[in-house]
Amino acid sequence: MALVKRFDHVGITVADLDAATAFFVSLGLEADPRMAVEGEFLDTVIGMTGARTEIVMLRAPGGGTTLELSSFTRPDHLPGSPAAPANELGLRNVAFEVDDLKAAVDHAATEGYGLVGGIGEYEGAWRMAYVRGPEGIIVSLAERVEK
Repeated sequence: MALVKRFDHVGITVADLDAATAFFVSLGLEADPRMAVEGEFLDTVIGMTGARTEIVMLRAPGGGTTLELSSFTRPDHLPGSPAAPANELGLRNVAFEVDDLKAAVDHAATEGYGLVGGIGEYEGAWRMAYVRGPEGIIVSLAERVEK
């Protein structure tokens, strides 16, 4: 018997919630209203006392798994490694399928976010690129190649 019922969300902690939200919205994700969470529930779940975070949930058009962006107002966030390479342990990337990879990469560049490497093609089935998004988040953009 499976213990997991469904994949719900991926959470990423950021320092600048507005900038990170704007980046993902500019890619086409839809944002729920910003909300604050604090109190016994949060303290219990994260193992801290007196914590407060602001959260924005984002989803692709059509639904599916959501992306949770959160920014702690208490306690202060701890710095991560904004230039982490793809082989650093931890969350490696958040991935999205796109209709037009070049357009998505070009759009990210106009927002100030460049490629980690280049655009690659996998076995004639996918074109993919890693973009270094806000706060160093690696965003994988993939386009299905029509045969």
